[in-house]
Amino acid sequence: MAVKSPCTDQCGFTGKNGWCEGCGRTKKEAQDWRKMSPFHQKAIERALAGRMNILRLKA
Repeated sequence: MAVKSPCTDQCGFTGKNGWCEGCGRTKKEAQDWRKMSPFHQKAIERALAGRMNILRLKA
């Protein structure tokens, strides 16, 4: 079963890493989310908390 999208509707792809300021995904990850396998969605989901912490520290 697919994982619910982490999108928060606060998209802003900035910085050298290109992570969204709202959810932490890259633009490519956000575009491909529905086509990804649940395995890949979960892998990205696990990385998002760390990415968001990095984004908060840089803000």
